[in-house]
Amino acid sequence: MKHFAAVSMASLACAVSCPAAHADEMTVVDPAGAGYAMRVTSLKEARFKRTVRQQYDFSCGSAAVATLLTYQYNYPMNEEIAFAQMWGNGNQEKIRRQGFSLLDIRRFLEARGFVADGYELPLQTLANTNTPAIVLITENGYHHFVVVKGLRNGRVLIGDPATGTRPIPQASFEQKWEDHVLFVIHNKPELAVFNDPRDWRVAPSAPLYTGINRDGLYNVTVPKHGPSDF
Repeated sequence: MKHFAAVSMASLACAVSCPAAHADEMTVVDPAGAGYAMRVTSLKEARFKRTVRQQYDFSCGSAAVATLLTYQYNYPMNEEIAFAQMWGNGNQEKIRRQGFSLLDIRRFLEARGFVADGYELPLQTLANTNTPAIVLITENGYHHFVVVKGLRNGRVLIGDPATGTRPIPQASFEQKWEDHVLFVIHNKPELAVFNDPRDWRVAPSAPLYTGINRDGLYNVTVPKHGPSDF
């Protein structure tokens, strides 16, 4: 198990130019002609219900730690506070060039009583111990901090400060996760939330059975065989 101290984010381009999505109302009319107003939530909006959206190109780290604390440890935190304190206590020249590091995140967490560090461990360790993590992945040539929220059925659920909560096939995630370092809080396991159904709502499994027409099975009878028929 390799102890890890700090990872820098190099030239992050975590797109934040898209405005936040808003829910609209639509009217549904039933067969009797009665109309009902329903609040419709877009997928984009739903993805940021349990992931904190980053506000700056180099603020993946502050948004990731705010996501980790708020939704995986039930410790409300917003990105503005995390950013201001990590910026104020960090090497500002380095942060401007490279973004926040795991060392910045670790110091921020320790100030709030959370003991955290990074370790080279298999991804399955998170599911085995019910522990969320912050990891550094590489997408489109850029390094980017995300929160691993869940792991099931060959899919990794991440809280991405740039795009929201989304699933990634595990094989694809393993390729993006180049350093194989899991940055975890290890002194408050009783608070940790992993594989929360609320997080998985934006990534339901495909209902493959719905593609099969079973209407013809209603008239099918199965003959009763005796012991010697098999």
